[in-house]
Amino acid sequence: MISLAIAAVSANSGMLNWEWLQVIIVVAYYAIPTMLVYSLYKGRDIPFQWMFLVFGAFFVTCGTTYAIQTWSLWFPESLISEFMTAITAFVAGSSVLLLLTLMPFALALPSPARLEAANLALENEIAERRKAETALAELAGLLEQRVQARTGKLCRANNYLIKEVQERKKAKKALQQSEAELRIKARELERALQKLQESQAQLVHTEKLSALGELTAGIAHEINNPINFIDANISYAHNYVKDLLGLVNLYGKYYPNPAEEIQEEIETIELDFLSEDLPKLLASMKVGTDRICAIVASMRNFSRLDTDGMKFASIHEGIDSTLLILQHRLKANGKSPGIEVIKQYGDLPLVECYAGQLNQVFMNIISNAIDVLRDSSNLSVASVQKNFLTIQISTEVAEGDRAIVRISDNGPGMTEEVKAKIFNHFFTTKPAGKGTGLGLSISCEIVREKHCGCLECFSGLGEGTEFIISLPIRQKRLETSRLVEMQEAV
Repeated sequence: MISLAIAAVSANSGMLNWEWLQVIIVVAYYAIPTMLVYSLYKGRDIPFQWMFLVFGAFFVTCGTTYAIQTWSLWFPESLISEFMTAITAFVAGSSVLLLLTLMPFALALPSPARLEAANLALENEIAERRKAETALAELAGLLEQRVQARTGKLCRANNYLIKEVQERKKAKKALQQSEAELRIKARELERALQKLQESQAQLVHTEKLSALGELTAGIAHEINNPINFIDANISYAHNYVKDLLGLVNLYGKYYPNPAEEIQEEIETIELDFLSEDLPKLLASMKVGTDRICAIVASMRNFSRLDTDGMKFASIHEGIDSTLLILQHRLKANGKSPGIEVIKQYGDLPLVECYAGQLNQVFMNIISNAIDVLRDSSNLSVASVQKNFLTIQISTEVAEGDRAIVRISDNGPGMTEEVKAKIFNHFFTTKPAGKGTGLGLSISCEIVREKHCGCLECFSGLGEGTEFIISLPIRQKRLETSRLVEMQEAV
């Protein structure tokens, strides 16, 4: 339309120069889409941006068409002008179609009054939100103050709790230390009590043995006097009887026919039997008195009190005295077979020792062997005949000037667990009431502590048991003085 108006004016006037006006029109065509693109660039949130781009394209095509028409005034070229006219028509039609689709959206846009009302509502809402934000800020400040106050209280409570926890930890640590100290003291008291009980039991046992030794020595002394009297007079009585019997025989030789009353008396008293049996009776009495004298000597030897310290004594005599006292337990009785004692004594010199205490050691070991063999002898008669119960005792001198005593039996032996405990105080495998558990422990102390010796046990199940006692034949001076002091202290 603008080009038609310009063409009409130029045709009517004919005298004006429209070149600059046409240039301005072309610039206007191109300026409009440029401003639209710039507006879209600056306002990227503008709705329907594609519509503005279509309008800009329409103005660009219109401006290009006008520029070509203006160019064709000087240089007529109908093809280019027609081509651009077609493009302009296409863009114009597309714009119309797009406007038709845009119309419902454009009609749906609110009016300025509605927009103003919405704006007012938004402003009211913003004011209310600002009031709410102010109230929330005040509430937040109040809450912050309360939180700070509560935090302060919690911090003070936390510090108090920390101090209390630390104090409790200190108290707990002190309590644990005191408990540990009490446990240590309790263990020490328990060990002291156990040691006291062991010492008390050992002292009681020693006192019993001492009293038994004194009693045995007294009995031996009391028996010794009348037995010596009887033993000394038996030989005289034997001689007297021999003389009387010789006189009776001589009387019968010279007076073969005595009076009837004498003959009746001879037949009544059985003079021939009496003459034959009376010497035998006196001989058996002599054997009995000798036996009693040997027993008394063994009792006196076994019951030595060792009050004068160590002395040189015969180990063999101590063993023989112990066996003589235990002779009644070695004999067969009822269903229990006898126990054979095999002695293999070596050439053993006198040993410096406490003889009475060593006899106690021999008594404990041999008594235990007898108990074990008696317990294991509950067999049939046939098996007893095949398995003789024996105790073997041997002595020898070992290198280093030491006396060795071996006491073994062919009993059932013992386990490693039992063997490890046999020297402990109050340990016993015997039934309740039959053993105190002190025999071997006291024997071990006598050998090791009082004689500087060694007491060992070797045993295995089914292999019997062997005790080996090793003693120095002569005690060293320092050891002897220490043992004397210990003996005096006891």
